This record gives sequence, C-alpha cells and structure tokens, in this order.
Amino acid sequence: MAQFALFGVIGTSWMSRLPSVREALGLTSGQLGALLVVGGLGTLTAVVVTGAVVARFGSRTTLVVATAGNVVGFGLVALGTGTASVGLFAAGAFLNGACGALTNVPINICAARVEQHVGRAILPHFHAAFSIGAACGALVAAAFSWAHVGITTQLVVVSLAVAAARALLIRPATELAPGRAGATVGTEDSSGDAPAGTRGAPRRGAGVRAALAAWREPRTLLIGLVLLASSLSEGSAGNWLAIAVVDGFPVREALGAVAYGTFVGAMTVFRFAGTGLIDRFGRVTVLRASGASALVGLLLFGLAPTLPLAWVGIVLWGCGAALGNPVAIAAASDDPTHAAPRVAVATSFSTVAMLTAPPLLGLLVDGVGARHALLVICAATVLSLAVAGQVRPLAPSAARTATTGEKAV
Repeated sequence: MAQFALFGVIGTSWMSRLPSVREALGLTSGQLGALLVVGGLGTLTAVVVTGAVVARFGSRTTLVVATAGNVVGFGLVALGTGTASVGLFAAGAFLNGACGALTNVPINICAARVEQHVGRAILPHFHAAFSIGAACGALVAAAFSWAHVGITTQLVVVSLAVAAARALLIRPATELAPGRAGATVGTEDSSGDAPAGTRGAPRRGAGVRAALAAWREPRTLLIGLVLLASSLSEGSAGNWLAIAVVDGFPVREALGAVAYGTFVGAMTVFRFAGTGLIDRFGRVTVLRASGASALVGLLLFGLAPTLPLAWVGIVLWGCGAALGNPVAIAAASDDPTHAAPRVAVATSFSTVAMLTAPPLLGLLVDGVGARHALLVICAATVLSLAVAGQVRPLAPSAARTATTGEKAV
C-alpha cells in the first residue's frame, strides 16, 4: 500500500504544476501536450515487454530498476525546466514513462497476490492508497506553489525523497510476489526470486510465453479496455484538471492543485467504501454505476458556467473514476494460476491510458480550451459501460476456458 501511495505522490506532485512547467519551457498548452506524448512513447516502449520482464526477473528486481530510473528521469526533467531545455525535459519524460510501466505492473501483481493470500476483496484499498498519495502530491505541489518555490527545486526534493522511501520498502512489499518465471507461491527465497533449483531455462521460457499468451485472451483484453477507460479518466485529471481550472476560471495555480486534490479525495473515499459496495452489489453493477457517475461529472465540469457547479462535477467525476481500476484488476486475477500475466496485460492498458492518452488532449486544449477538451473522455467512459459485463467473476470452468481464449460465460 505504501508503494501505491508513493507512486501517486511522484506522479501528481509535478503534474499539478504543469502551468509552471509550461511557463518554464515557454510553451503553449498544445505544445506542452505534444511534449508530454514523449512520456507516453516511453510507456509504449516498455509496456509491451513489462509482463515478460517481470516473469523473467521478478517483481523485486523490476521495481529496483524502475526506482533508479525515475531518479535519473526526474533529474533530467528538473534540469530541462531549470535551463528551459525541451530536449532534456523530453529525455526525462521518456525515461519516466518507461519506468512508470515498470512500476505499475509489478505493484499491481504484488497487490493481487496479497488479496489472494488474505482471501477477501482488498484491492480497492491499494488503489485508495494511490489516491491518498496522489492527494498528498497535489497538496505538496500547492504548498510549493504557494511558497513561490520553483518547479525545478520541487522536482529534485520530491523525487529524491520518494525514491529513498520506495527503495526501503521494496523488499517487504514483494514478500508474497511471484519470483522469476516458474516460481509458485511458497517457492520464493529471501531475495524474492525463485530458488536456484527452479531457475532453469525451460521454466523461464514458460513464464515469458505465459506472459505473452495473455495478450491473446479476449476476456483479458476487454478487461484491459475497462482499465483503459478508467485510467484515462484518472490520468487526464492528473494531467489537465489543474490547467482546466486555472484557464477556465480566474483563479491562482494553487487553487487548481486543490481542485485536483478534491478529485483524488473523492476517489479515496469511494475506494475505501468500494469493498463493501462490491460485496453487496457485485462488480458489474458497481462498475456501471461508477461509469454513470463519471459521465455526469465530466459533463458537469466541462459545461458548468460557474466554478462551484464545476466543483460538484469534479466530485462526481472522482467518485466515478474510483473503482474501475481495482474492479478490473480483481477480475484479471480470478484464476490464481494465470493472475500474474493477466494483471500485467490489464495494467498495461492502464499505463498506456494514463501516460499516453491524456497528453494527446493537449492537442485540443489550444483550440477548444482545457475544460471542453476533457469531454473527449466521455467516449471512453461509454466504452467501459459497454464491456462492463466482462468483470463478472469467473466460474471454475470459465477460468479454465479463458486460458485457451474460448468464450467465458
């Protein structure tokens, strides 16, 4: 849960200050959006192979590499903003995008394994921890902005602090993680990898093949679409909500950061309440109700004539975006035997959405404004509603047929 929280802090603490980044680099909103696409390209480069990387090297090693990579990446971003160098900023954004995929996949695999070990639905709590971290990151950004501390200084201070905390927590966070390919529960050694006797090449190859085979499973891919829509909603708020508030209403940057803090606060409340809602009403009903709330919230925020009314839309939007990710990941984990590769594939959609699609909205911002550009997310929300039935828990027989790509009932 702490790893999820730290992942939230590191992302939103600088995304909430995109107006300062825009000013430091001397860019328009459209140019900034195009530049942020570079981070998405980094994600796309890494996301296709992340499941196989985790299968080959284990969650612990992958997280160590991702943490070290983020230190370098944010160092380049800080240097780029400090020197107004678009090239350095782009290099750092690309590396951070790749490291985002290398973080998102293993921590979700670890969370799914913890849920299976506990034996009850707790995945929404992990994502609530991410929301808490995101809220804290937004508040940190607001504090730095209010104190008139430059974005470069903030990037250095926050990234080093988060990296140190992540490094200290990697070992305990991966205690129940599957090891290198071929490892099973109870076979990991103290390093988090499979014992020497289980590390033969055939077993490694089998793990990589299993990770790649999950990309051909229809149900897994449709669950990925649910995650794509949910993460697009969440990620777009992280990228553009602060700018939308600042540009759409005559308010300071700090209030834009508080607006995003309101969004993640609403998400946090519903993620903690989510386990009870899911147990009572089921995954499909909860997912459809969440989609409806997000749709209404987006429309209200994008079209409201006043800030207080738009703020109500922010709350509804946050509530609707809360449970899509944990519900989808729980669905991908229904069959423990194939949970790791399926979670890897599903969270890959999430990573692509959060780091690729939101920057593309920047191409619309200059023409229609940030608030109206965010209305594009409504289309993805409708898509999520259309495929919501795929998150229904698998029966034992369906779990077996899903592996072979047959239609699960």
